Amino acid sequence: MPGRTRARRRPARDRALRGGGALTGGADSSLGGPGETASRNGRLPAGLPPVDLGGVHLAGPVLNGSGTFDAIAAWRAFGDELVERFPFHAFVSKTITLAPRAGNPPPRLWETAAGLLNSIGLPNKGLEGFLAEDLPILARLPVPLVVSVMGFDRSELAELVAGVGARPEVALVELNFSCPNVKTGLEMGAEPSEAARAVANVRSLSDAPLIVKLSPTAAEPAAVAAAAAGAGADAVSLINTLSGTALDPRTRRPWLGGGGGGLSGPAVRSVALGQVAAVAQGVSVPVIGMGGVASGAHAADLLAAGATAVAVGTESFRDPRAGGRISEELAELLAQSGFSSRPDPAPRQPLHAKSPANRL
Repeated sequence: MPGRTRARRRPARDRALRGGGALTGGADSSLGGPGETASRNGRLPAGLPPVDLGGVHLAGPVLNGSGTFDAIAAWRAFGDELVERFPFHAFVSKTITLAPRAGNPPPRLWETAAGLLNSIGLPNKGLEGFLAEDLPILARLPVPLVVSVMGFDRSELAELVAGVGARPEVALVELNFSCPNVKTGLEMGAEPSEAARAVANVRSLSDAPLIVKLSPTAAEPAAVAAAAAGAGADAVSLINTLSGTALDPRTRRPWLGGGGGGLSGPAVRSVALGQVAAVAQGVSVPVIGMGGVASGAHAADLLAAGATAVAVGTESFRDPRAGGRISEELAELLAQSGFSSRPDPAPRQPLHAKSPANRL
C-alpha cells in the first residue's frame, strides 16, 4: 500500500534464488543447444526479460500454476535431469490448508474438446506436514519458492501466512482467493471489500511479498485486484479455472466426484487475455497471467496484454517439461521480433472493451 514500509529479507531471497544447494548441483548442468547461456534458474534460455516480484528477482517470466506441477513427484519420476533442467523461473507449490485434506473423491479429471475439467479438491498435508516434509525438499530447487495457501476463514489464513511467511526458504506467499472447488476461497476473492479485508488482516504477519490469486468469476476482477493491492498485496495472479461440469454419457449425472469442477486449458485463453488486460491497466503491482498457455506465442500474448510474468498449468499435465519449451519459444520469438525484453503492451481498449456493442 502507499507509504507502507517493511523489512525485506534479502539474504533469504538470495538463498531462494540460489537454490540453497540444488537437488543435483544444477550449477554444472545445461540444457545445451546454440545460443543458450547458463543461469541459476535451471539453465533456461538467455534472452528472456528478468522479473521482479515484490523485491524477489526471477531470471525470467515463466512460472508454474499452483497444483499443476508436482516438483517432488516429478523429481522422483524423472530423476535428477528434471531438476538440472528445471522448467520454470520460480516454483509455486500446490495450495496448502491449515489442516490436512484428502481432496474430492474420484474421478477428478475430465478431458474436454478444448481443455480439462478438474475437481481435485486441494488435497494436501496441512501446514505442519508441509513444513516438516515438503518444504525441506522444495527449498533445494534452483529457483525461488512461492508457497500457495488458503484459509477457510481469515483467522486460518492468518495462521498460514504467519507459518510459511516466517520461513527463510519461502520467497513469496500466494493467497489463493480463487479456487472454484472451495467455497470460502471464492467468497474472499469475489468482492473488493472482502479481498481487501483478507489481505489487510495478514499483511503485517510476514515480510514475504504477497501474491493474491484472483477469482475469474468476480464481477469486476480489476476492482478486486486494485483493492487487494491497496491493502498490501505485492502482486496479483489470474485467471484460475472457470466453473463447469461434465456428465456421464450413460447416466447423465455428474461425472466428477466433486460434482462440478474447474475448466482450464485452451478454452479459457481468451478470457485470460481479457481479464489480464483489464487488471494490468488498473494496478501498479506486477500481474502474473495464466490461462491456456501452451506455447511461447501464448506467453507473449499475455505479456503484451500487460502481464509481468506468466504461469503454465494444464500444458504441464501433457508435458512435464512444457515450461522449458515455452521459455525457449518465448526467447526465440522475442529475438525474432526485435524486442529487447518483452512485447510492447497491446492497445488496452480492444482487449477489454466493456460496451456490449463491442462484443457483438
